[in-house]
Amino acid sequence: MEIQGKIKLVGETQTFGNNGFRKREIVITTEEQYPQHIMVEFVQDKTDLLNAYQPGQAVKISINLRGREWTNPQGEVKYFNSIQGWRIENLQAEQGSTPPPAAPIEAFEPANDLNEEEHDDLPF
Repeated sequence: MEIQGKIKLVGETQTFGNNGFRKREIVITTEEQYPQHIMVEFVQDKTDLLNAYQPGQAVKISINLRGREWTNPQGEVKYFNSIQGWRIENLQAEQGSTPPPAAPIEAFEPANDLNEEEHDDLPF
């Protein structure tokens, strides 16, 4: 899956536990009728992908939806979802590119010397 929007916030890399689990969060705001602020987490070596990005940039993020079950000390089962990113692309270069300008009309010569009766090869 993919989501697109403008970066609102790029968090710092956080490290958890003795094994050095790393996580970094980014918030993007979608550009639709009702914009959404979506937090995406990048984990382990993917946290470094966010180094080149700043708030305000338009990006496309490839994501996976993750879900997990947890039983609290009272025995109640709870469910949690997360959005995990694995690739991020800058869209501003793509959106900002425009086709090359067309030549001005003055650059074309008029076709005045055509005789329509002689050059009309249409079947009707």
